[in-house]
Amino acid sequence: MSESAYRVETTSRLAQWRIQNLASCTYRKSDPFKMGKWNWHLSIEKKNQGLSIKFYPEISNLARDSPPIASFVMRAVCFVGGRKTLTHTEVKDKQLKRNEDFVWGLDEVPLTGKFIIDVDFIDLKTSLDEGEASSIWREGSAVEQSNATALATLGRMFTQGIHTDITITTSGGSIGAHRAILSARSPVFCSMFLYDLKEKQLSTIHIPDMTHDAFRAFLSYVYGNIQHEEFLTHRLAFLRAADKYGISDLKQVCHESLLEDIDVKNVLERLQTAHLYQLPDLKDSCIRYLVEFGKIYDIRDELDDFLRSADRDLIADIFHEVLCTWKAF
Repeated sequence: MSESAYRVETTSRLAQWRIQNLASCTYRKSDPFKMGKWNWHLSIEKKNQGLSIKFYPEISNLARDSPPIASFVMRAVCFVGGRKTLTHTEVKDKQLKRNEDFVWGLDEVPLTGKFIIDVDFIDLKTSLDEGEASSIWREGSAVEQSNATALATLGRMFTQGIHTDITITTSGGSIGAHRAILSARSPVFCSMFLYDLKEKQLSTIHIPDMTHDAFRAFLSYVYGNIQHEEFLTHRLAFLRAADKYGISDLKQVCHESLLEDIDVKNVLERLQTAHLYQLPDLKDSCIRYLVEFGKIYDIRDELDDFLRSADRDLIADIFHEVLCTWKAF
C-alpha cells in the first residue's frame, strides 16, 4: 500500500485523510500529522456493518503533561452512488489524552470507493497552572509580540493625548496623534510631513475611507497598544491601511492572521482580498481549501456569484487548480 494512503493533509485549521478503498482493510491508522502544538492520529476500524473512527493525540510527554482541549467538527464523505456527507455534531472543549476519548461510530457506511475524513478545528486549548484553559492560537501572536516590545509610554501618549501635534479627522470624529510616531511607522505619513503639503501646513489629515473606530484601532497598533479582539475585528481594514500607508509589518501580521481561520463562510472574501493585495500564501491556501479539500462543493451558489464578478486572472488560477486536482485523481 502506498505511503499516501496513511498521510493526512493539513491546511489552516483543517485536516483531511483520503482513503481510496476501505474494503481492503479491517483497521487503518494514519501517519501522525501536526496541528497546533501536538501530533495527531486518525484511525478507522470495521465494526459489523459500520465503522469506528477515532481521533487522538500521539503519545508524547507534551500530550501527557499538557493534553489538548479540542473543539472541532468531523465530517465523513463517501463517494459511492454520489457524494454523501455525514457530519458529527460539534465537539466543544473536549480534553483528549487517549485513543478512546473520541470515538465516532458510523452505521451502514459503504466500504468501497473513495472515503474522506475531515477534521475542522475550531479551537485548541491547553491547561494553565491555575487550571484554566487558554487557546494556543492566541499565544505568542505577532500582535502580542508587537505590544510587548513597544514602550508603554507610547501607548499612554496616544490614549491620553499627551502633546499631540496632528489632528486626524474621520467621518465619525477627530483623533489626536504625533507626527514623529506616524512618520517613524509609515513612509507615506513621513512624506506628508516632510514636504510642504497641506497636511503639514494645516496640521490636519482627513481620512475618508476608514470608520472612526477602525482608524482609532489602527493607531492603537501603530502605537503598540492594540488588543487581540480589537485586531480581529478590524484586520481587513488594517490590511487596507497597511497597504495604503506602507506599513509592511502590519500587512504581514494581517496576512498571517487571515491564514489561520479560513472556512466556508469567509474563503471567497479571503480569496478576493489575497488577489487584491498580492498575498500569495493566502491565495494559495484559499484555492487549496476550495479545490484540493473539496470545499468548493459546499458553496456552489456563493461560488457562482463570485465567478461572475471576480478578476479573470483569479478565475483562471482557480480553474487551473481544479484541472490539476482532477489529473491527480
